Amino acid sequence: MSRPTVTIIGADGAASQNTHPLPNVFKAPIRSDIVQAVHTGMAKNKRQPYAVSEKAGHQTSAESWGTGRAVARIPRVSGGGTHRAGQAAFGNQCRSGRMFAPTKVWRKWHQKINLGQKRFATVSAIAASSSAALLLARGHRVGAIPEVPLVVSSAAFADGALKKTSQAINLLNAVGAAAEVEKVKDSRKLRAGKGKLRNRRNVQRRGPLVVYDPTKDGKELVKAFRNIPGVETCDVYALNLLQLAPGGHLGRFVIWSSNAFAALDSVYGSTTEPSELKRDFLLPQNSVAQPDLNKLINSSEVQSVLRPVRGGAITKRSVVQKKNPLRNKQVMLRLNPYAAAYAKQGLGHQKADEKALTKDKTFEATLHEN
Repeated sequence: MSRPTVTIIGADGAASQNTHPLPNVFKAPIRSDIVQAVHTGMAKNKRQPYAVSEKAGHQTSAESWGTGRAVARIPRVSGGGTHRAGQAAFGNQCRSGRMFAPTKVWRKWHQKINLGQKRFATVSAIAASSSAALLLARGHRVGAIPEVPLVVSSAAFADGALKKTSQAINLLNAVGAAAEVEKVKDSRKLRAGKGKLRNRRNVQRRGPLVVYDPTKDGKELVKAFRNIPGVETCDVYALNLLQLAPGGHLGRFVIWSSNAFAALDSVYGSTTEPSELKRDFLLPQNSVAQPDLNKLINSSEVQSVLRPVRGGAITKRSVVQKKNPLRNKQVMLRLNPYAAAYAKQGLGHQKADEKALTKDKTFEATLHEN
């Protein structure tokens, strides 16, 4: 079965004659629920432990005054001659006291993630990167690019052709990503909150993700792209969900080198052929191939087995619509083949007349007795 092909864009932005079939990973089901769950766990694994000082709130000599002095039994600062003397200490309800349940650095910071779910989330994020609707919904400016997924010829990266930031910017402008880079540059704003004091003063949007093959494209392009705001680079053999779906939201704008794009089939395999690099991994399949239920129900394949087949005879594989045999003669004949003769002789009417006559005689006899 032939697969759709993707045009490879040259370094000048023009479409070349070379094409590549769409890797199977782009057919994977897009599951935002799995992506969000895995992203939450992976983001937790990047946290740095923090805690308040073990001495905070206890760096004073304080002792309870006990009962009998018309004050609470909370420990109080000793001494005299200052406002601090006699003040309550240590408790979490006290001024200058410790916090309730002080945070500790041995908290459980990391979270184990099922390997199958992590791989499912990664292939789902890769598949979502080929949907222009999801890219636009995420806010990427992709109106000027030729197509998604966007594949750039590896000749633009090979032999150190991309070493300077100016060269990288020229390449992005040539393939139609200039509006995306400008959007990221203009989005840089001051962070709201205490993060301004904690070495994360500014916030900005995410731009395109450049995926390359380090074995063929080299690593020089990393230095060329790293100083462009919002632009990130990633090794095709180590694709990261935190980069493919920032914030747990699908639809990252990805620029593939042609070598990295060709390597996807060997990295992720297909639904029938396992991956060459990931042990025992097959691509997940959609549970429902046709999500349009109305089209499915009204299809000739389904409708043909909803009624009797083979001249009206009931078969094991056919499902008969439920009909009332007292009103439908054909259904009555299937249930009772003698019903035709029974009706022809008028036996049913005769019994009904006899029953009504018996009832009338019984009623008359009752009246005479009374």
